[in-house]
Amino acid sequence: MKTIITFGTFDTLHIGHINILNRAKSYGDKLIVGVSSDMLNFIKKNIFPIFCENDRLEIIENLKAVDEVFLEESLEQKREYILNYKADILVMGDDWKGKFDKFNHLCEVKYLSRTPQISSTNIKSFIK
Repeated sequence: MKTIITFGTFDTLHIGHINILNRAKSYGDKLIVGVSSDMLNFIKKNIFPIFCENDRLEIIENLKAVDEVFLEESLEQKREYILNYKADILVMGDDWKGKFDKFNHLCEVKYLSRTPQISSTNIKSFIK
């Protein structure tokens, strides 16, 4: 049984999120998703998500491909999350390419291409 772990904000859920989660799940049997906390998002982007962390957790938890969710509270804890959840593979979007190669000794690291021309940032800009 292979366990996959991935992380994201998943604000304004869109087809790009669904695509990457489905593709991540295809690499193993169990998909665990770390949903970035509201505070972590503020630290990363200097803005809070539109949907609060509890709502985003519930949305992601109810997707067919997802087996388990947890709240990601710190970028610096990725190593601990990988170890705690006994992940065999870490999957991230290719916008992070190379940034998590340091975990290759803990698990396989895969970077998946993003869905072209769609992003939460673009959606939020369009809505404004």
